Amino acid sequence: MTSKDHTPKIIKAHGLTTEEYSKIKRILDRIPNITELGIFSAMWNEHCSYKSSRKWLKELPSDGDRVICGPGENAGIIAIDEKLALAFKMESHNHPSFIEPFNGAATGVGGILRDVFTMGARPIAVMNSLSMGSSSKSETKETLRGVVKGISHYGNSFGVPNVGGELRFHSRYNGNCLVNAFAAGLVDRNQIFYSKATGIGSPIVYMGAKTGRDGVGGASMASESFDSDNEKNKTKRPSVQIGDPFLEKKLMEACFELMKSGCVIAIQDMGAAGLTCSSVEMGDKGNLGIFLDLDHVPLREIQMTSYEIMLSESQERMLAVIRPGHENQAKQIFSKWDLDFAVIGNTIQEDKFLIKFQKKIVADLPLKCLADQAPQYNRPWKKTYTKEELYPKIPDITMKEAIQALLSSPNHCSKRWVWEQYDHMILNKTLKRPSLDAGVTKIDETNYGLAFSCDSNPLLCSINPFEGGKQAVAECYRNIISSGGTPLAITDNLNFGSPEDPEIMGQFVNCIKGIKKACIELDFPVVSGNVSFYNQTDGKSILPTPTIGGVGLIKDISEYSLGRVFEDDLYYVVGETNEEATALALMAELSKVQVKNVNIKVNLEEEKRNGQFILHLFYKKLISSAHDVSDGGIALALCELAIVNGLGFEVSASSLQYFFNETQARYIISVNPLKEKQMTSFASEKNIPLTKLGVASGLNLCFGSEILGLAHVNDLYQNVISNMMDKKSRLH
Repeated sequence: MTSKDHTPKIIKAHGLTTEEYSKIKRILDRIPNITELGIFSAMWNEHCSYKSSRKWLKELPSDGDRVICGPGENAGIIAIDEKLALAFKMESHNHPSFIEPFNGAATGVGGILRDVFTMGARPIAVMNSLSMGSSSKSETKETLRGVVKGISHYGNSFGVPNVGGELRFHSRYNGNCLVNAFAAGLVDRNQIFYSKATGIGSPIVYMGAKTGRDGVGGASMASESFDSDNEKNKTKRPSVQIGDPFLEKKLMEACFELMKSGCVIAIQDMGAAGLTCSSVEMGDKGNLGIFLDLDHVPLREIQMTSYEIMLSESQERMLAVIRPGHENQAKQIFSKWDLDFAVIGNTIQEDKFLIKFQKKIVADLPLKCLADQAPQYNRPWKKTYTKEELYPKIPDITMKEAIQALLSSPNHCSKRWVWEQYDHMILNKTLKRPSLDAGVTKIDETNYGLAFSCDSNPLLCSINPFEGGKQAVAECYRNIISSGGTPLAITDNLNFGSPEDPEIMGQFVNCIKGIKKACIELDFPVVSGNVSFYNQTDGKSILPTPTIGGVGLIKDISEYSLGRVFEDDLYYVVGETNEEATALALMAELSKVQVKNVNIKVNLEEEKRNGQFILHLFYKKLISSAHDVSDGGIALALCELAIVNGLGFEVSASSLQYFFNETQARYIISVNPLKEKQMTSFASEKNIPLTKLGVASGLNLCFGSEILGLAHVNDLYQNVISNMMDKKSRLH
């Protein structure tokens, strides 16, 4: 152990405050050596300890009739029936993806897949939510191109379908893109695996790829801010991991075989903070100490230090606690799959984290102080006040001009350029490709289907975080229902700037309050999630971006409708329309300055009532399709339906405010004329507001006397991103 104190520069480089460093010295009653300092840095950073958010995350509802495993494990788990369950989680890989887009995004996918199969669940679907800078900047295109390639490389090679997601552009993401990855997998309810270590003297085994220097300090880097010096940011590239999807596929199959052997006590993937976090978490959950001998860790680089080995985030690695006497059996399984396997330590009774390297003890720490006793902060926060400004009004433009403004925007056009690079049909279970509402997959050997959606509204969250948090949950709820699914539960990925800024912390707190209220009212519990703070460059924060990943169950997939609209179907709006509600998407596209005040409220009682009504309509087979009304209002929803179905429409003339306002809790449904009377009678019986819009017909989009050709609209909508990516753009 060292007696020389660390300099303020070294302490700061480890992401620790002077107060935190003083606390470490008090806990140890001595000065930590550099390996111990690195371990504290990894475990006490924002990414691993949730030190600024844990107080608020505890408020989110995580209980429900179907919840098997809530927050705190690698993934949340919900019941599908008495035998089957679904494990799912969403994680961020924002900072790595900005520094090194391809590998940052690829390893984000790899990490979230490990979170799922660590629970014993076989991955069946992934999604992603991407937030990029200004679409006119060449850096944005370079980042987007690398991120999409990384996601497709890993997911396609691993062999899991990418069934949905979202993509947005805004200048507030310049210099700090967001890459949120979602994965879900199926598991037998009787064969779920957890990370709680039990039994004193149980062997700790290392499995998978060898350890290298890639990713050293990655978790701490994820808890830092960027500055505008890109060259300086790129010096952090060594802290970005490099992934191998084929090796991960082998690792998954070997882990499943090990699980079936009956010798696994606890298992954990080596994600953020690598060997440090995985071993500490297993020991902490089981109230046990951990002893590790790093001389047995498989290495791929020479002369690695104990500091590097403990903090490496090399990919495709797992840690497990197994039953004593089963070491050779486990090793044979991994040898068969040509993967490294080593016994590197054991559980101990004392509350200690003991690390041995080159025959010497290089770290001797109380284990509990690294996990549960990490600092927890009640950061000061400001309430977000509504700006004293008039709600923005739509300028005097034509319907045609308004629609073209939205459809030609990278934010509201087709994201086909992205999802066509992903394999969404692999495994041959995908029933609905990415486009409208939720992605849908079927479950083998059952009649079940699953609906997946990924949603956020950063613009609304930046103006009214409480309503924005509610809206993200409500839109996810509507997307699942529009695809015929009963919403079951969500995971979240909460992306914000610095929690040390009371205004940013206020955004976070109010978004949490909105999410909480929506989840309670809609019976849509939060079973897993992730917080990503310090998403800012030169002190300028991203838009508050709480991303909601939701899952829903379709009980009888054989009766599932693919949501086709047919010639002469009638269009109706389900839900009350408030023409005073703000047309936020349209105003954002038309405005030169940011919209600062909006009239958008989320009535959760109406959301639940109208959503359940739609599910009843599906069940009674009274409608051909449903599509939620969100960004862009009725007008954009109608255009999307026309484009996807290759079928125009004729609707009655009305104001731009009627067509583009963003009143929540609404759906557009299409109804066969022969079922219209039965459907309207049922709506009347349930006291559901209905408005008849018009008819699906022809090859034109007719808003009263204003007519747009479907071919023209389709061309606008489909080619924006591909044209943008092909076009040379300015650097700044």
